[in-house]
Amino acid sequence: MAVRSTGGEAAPTAPKPRQLLALLAARAGQVVPVDHLVDELWESAPPASAVTTVQTYIVLLRRSLARALQVSAAEVARDVLPFTGWGYRLAADPGAVDASVFGRFAELGRRALLNGENDKASLMLRRALRIWRGPVLADVRVGPQLLAHRISLEENRLSVVEQRVESDLRLGKHHELIGELSGLVVQYPLHENLYSLFIISLYRAGRPAQALEAFRMLRKNLREELGIDPSSRVRGLQQAILRSDPSLESKSSSGLFLLELGSSGHVA
Repeated sequence: MAVRSTGGEAAPTAPKPRQLLALLAARAGQVVPVDHLVDELWESAPPASAVTTVQTYIVLLRRSLARALQVSAAEVARDVLPFTGWGYRLAADPGAVDASVFGRFAELGRRALLNGENDKASLMLRRALRIWRGPVLADVRVGPQLLAHRISLEENRLSVVEQRVESDLRLGKHHELIGELSGLVVQYPLHENLYSLFIISLYRAGRPAQALEAFRMLRKNLREELGIDPSSRVRGLQQAILRSDPSLESKSSSGLFLLELGSSGHVA
């Protein structure tokens, strides 16, 4: 986590104030109720002094923000980190929050993909992914509130990766995608969409036997871990390969199997 202004870095190093600022930044522009802050910091076992301690941390954060913004602590309390009566709100322009910028580029890319604008989709989705510097909040202690935020962001990132691969596959970049996808299916061994993209890339690269082997690996993973078979959608992809269906060579055919992923796409 980084919170920067012209006056320098504002994020504290002490674990709990840093965690508190992370939650406020994750919900920038929204009021975060005091009970949510207490829950994040102490979960089910808050001390009797929890609310007072939160207030102390807020004072420390306001001072740190005041130094970074080169304004008074009173101005920060009024305009940047005010108390609303039931919680605190960190004021931030959406363009100053990595998560918001990621979401904006991701939405532009998703819309372009749905409209068949594959070059634009690839460009926008790559811009979204370039904002990521590593795992979400890797240097912040995470409680229940931030855990939900982290899971949501990681799921959104994976969705954008899928959509970016889909757009590149439509652009005929199947050879370039094989290496990336071979790593992704190892990382996500139960993920049908990633396997479908991998299978199509292999098939278009002239490797039908490896494409069928990838399908068999997915089926093995699903049976061993979940006791289920691949969906009818992916089984249909296998059958299309077995009969050398010419539609698999079409740049838009992958969308037949994968455009559902658009419903599943920031970083303070």
